[in-house]
Amino acid sequence: MKLRTFFVTFFLSIAALTFSQNADKKILLTIDDEPVYMDEFTRVYEKNLEMVQDENQRTKEAYLDLFVNYKLKTKEAYSQELHLNPAFIKEFNSYRNQLANNYLYEQDITEELMLEAYERLQEEINASHILIRLSLNSTPKDTLDAYNKILEIREKAIAGQDFETLAKEYSEEPNAKESGGSLGYFKGLGMVYPFETAAYNTPVGGVSDVIRTQFGYHILKVNGRRPVSNEVTVAHIMIANKNDGNDEAALQRINEILNRVNQGEDFGDLARQFSEDQGSARNGGLINRFGSGRLNAPIFEETSFNLKNPGDISEPVKTNFGWHIIKLIERHPKESYEESKDELFRRVKSSDRSKVIVKSVNESIKEKYNFKEIENPLPFFNTFVTDSLIKRKWQKTSHPSDLDKIAFKIGNKEYLFSDFANFIEEHQKKGAVSNSKVLQLQKYYDQFQEMMLDEFFKISLEEENQEFSNLLSEYKDGLLIYDLMQKNIWEPSKTDTIGMNTYFENNRESYIWNTRVKGLIASTSDKKIANQIKKMLNKNATVEDIKDTFNTEEVINVILTEGTFEMENSILPSNFKTTKGVSKVYDISTEKSTNSSQFIVVKVEDIIPQSYKELDEVRGRVMSDYQSHLEKEWMKELHEKYNVTINKSVLN
Repeated sequence: MKLRTFFVTFFLSIAALTFSQNADKKILLTIDDEPVYMDEFTRVYEKNLEMVQDENQRTKEAYLDLFVNYKLKTKEAYSQELHLNPAFIKEFNSYRNQLANNYLYEQDITEELMLEAYERLQEEINASHILIRLSLNSTPKDTLDAYNKILEIREKAIAGQDFETLAKEYSEEPNAKESGGSLGYFKGLGMVYPFETAAYNTPVGGVSDVIRTQFGYHILKVNGRRPVSNEVTVAHIMIANKNDGNDEAALQRINEILNRVNQGEDFGDLARQFSEDQGSARNGGLINRFGSGRLNAPIFEETSFNLKNPGDISEPVKTNFGWHIIKLIERHPKESYEESKDELFRRVKSSDRSKVIVKSVNESIKEKYNFKEIENPLPFFNTFVTDSLIKRKWQKTSHPSDLDKIAFKIGNKEYLFSDFANFIEEHQKKGAVSNSKVLQLQKYYDQFQEMMLDEFFKISLEEENQEFSNLLSEYKDGLLIYDLMQKNIWEPSKTDTIGMNTYFENNRESYIWNTRVKGLIASTSDKKIANQIKKMLNKNATVEDIKDTFNTEEVINVILTEGTFEMENSILPSNFKTTKGVSKVYDISTEKSTNSSQFIVVKVEDIIPQSYKELDEVRGRVMSDYQSHLEKEWMKELHEKYNVTINKSVLN
């Protein structure tokens, strides 16, 4: 699936926008008398010109060859009925829904929510809260009891009773007795939207109004506010906590490493060698930039933010993961709203704020397409549907005349009671179910209306919005051509061993080894050690002899690599001389752009002259080349199969 998505995305960079149906447009070419219009080609050419790497294909005449091949592949895909494949239909519909969602969002209200989120990301709130748990499917009596309980607790808090004590006594949050309701610091987009809004609207020292979320009823008290620190990039070295709980050994180890840093050794090299955070060690201890609240280690964040200048290094600090020393790499200035808009849109769209947008969108669709409620079906369904709905087992076993009534209309389309019944049967097996049949039916009817509005909008969008139609057509053709290539070229070539072998034998000149050396490469950051290794190699020392002499479990002073290497291999010095025996000591620090000294010694056991490669040595490359060859031959067949006529005067 990843390969397919990559191919389609890449392919679209040269794909055509195929929505151009006006009869009065000039015809650039025909394929079996099917017209292709000039403006379609011009739009594609201008859109993708910068992506064409081959200068010879940047003229309109040359680019037309790419365009014609694209059109032929698309026509062949329909000829082979690949558009009827269920897997294709499923994936295309998934993309269609995803793309349409980008058009569903109301610009004004989305912009307002993005601005609000951006402002809240600039300030952190320290708050405590008290929760009385309540399911969204609770009965009216349970809801009222929970509300009265939280209201009573709020009155005690406003009267001056200690909030932490109240939280420990009353809050139904699982760890409230230990935490006293404390949430620490958080910022915008870090909590569910109603809770976050209450926190930012409550002054320091104040107690909020009652808040309803999917978890129940809350009240919160704001303990403090502070500006959010700039994001930072840091590197670190970590010695992990030991299973035996020997904290002193880990602290001693991290202090030894800190001493070596303070003596001038490179932080990145020491991180690669000693850090027990394997994910960052290979990158010299570097971790992705982060802001407040992004790591599950508050003391690590605080220490990082307190480092003043790039290059500053912290004293050892302990987290739940182990002991760390931290080096500040860069302080990042806060992004402006304009710079943050893409990320804000993504986060707003994926958060519970989207409910506000969806509600607004649905109202807009209702207004635009003249939504009209004809008759509320719920009174009938409260009788028609049995309690088996609560067990997700309800079935429509009869068809009373009421099912033919119209519930509502969108535009000219009518939605019947029977449509709602079918919706219930299909959707009762998905999601949580209320203990109340009445509440569950109301929930289903809201969902039914929302889904029908959504579907009507997407159908209308394809008819009314040319940009949407163009993008949809692009993606559809891209998927079809991927499937076409898979069926006709890629999959057959994998089993055509005779054809590939023949192609390889006919093109041996394309697969040649350059001069190679067989031997041992020793790499070290210490010139003195490099000279000692050279002497040992001259005395025929083995790899094990060298490792035993210079490496320990804790310190790796030399890395040894055995094998056969082409002269152009980057592991060899750029000015390496191909002579049998032990080379001189090469200083490659400058050419490799390393942070510290690097020295190379090579022992050449054999020099292998230029020679032909065997198939097993280049099978992957040969397969790729063979597939390209098959595609060229296949394209010749398509050009013969379909009659392509180009209108030269229009092209000119």
